[in-house]
Amino acid sequence: MTGTATRYLYLVRHGEALPDESGLTEDGRRQASLLGQRLRDIPFTAVHHGPLPRAEQTARLIGEHLKDVPLKVCDVAGDYVPHVPARDELPAESADLFLRFLADVPDEEREHGPALARRALDTFTGPVDGEEDRHELVVTHNFLVAWLVRDAMHAPKWRWLGLNHGNAALTVIRYAPGRPACVLVSNDMRHLPAELRWTGFPPELHI
Repeated sequence: MTGTATRYLYLVRHGEALPDESGLTEDGRRQASLLGQRLRDIPFTAVHHGPLPRAEQTARLIGEHLKDVPLKVCDVAGDYVPHVPARDELPAESADLFLRFLADVPDEEREHGPALARRALDTFTGPVDGEEDRHELVVTHNFLVAWLVRDAMHAPKWRWLGLNHGNAALTVIRYAPGRPACVLVSNDMRHLPAELRWTGFPPELHI
């Protein structure tokens, strides 16, 4: 992708969700608000968010700390499986694990998820046209954050699997003209107190 100015893409997984995923828990709301405080001085042009309540509520709570930044609902920032690999794409030692994880993905999502993932790359990645750098925030879900990080690292398509991000954790990717994409920050939770970190991960992965 060509462009004359640098894009800084800020990626955020939504805050901790209620068990029925109808919105955020109290901890999830705190996570979103604290992240908004951290990002309040970034000159964002827009906050894009997925259509599901947990992403919309996270974006709204972050947006309360920003200065007149529009919130834009975006289906490509939604929750979907971006790529379902064939067995021969996967490392032999982990193929069974990943294929079991993906076994229940509906046929419709297997078809439409990759199309949305391609649109996400077209929409959110690469340098931008113009003379000024652009800062954009995408409030989304774990799978899309992993997909975009994988792409920035030029990793194979299957490698979004196994890349996990905490609730309200921050990842930043820079797309500068004439240079490869650079992951500047990944899964950063420094804005959260210890008791609000690592939600969204199995207990054995809390560190």
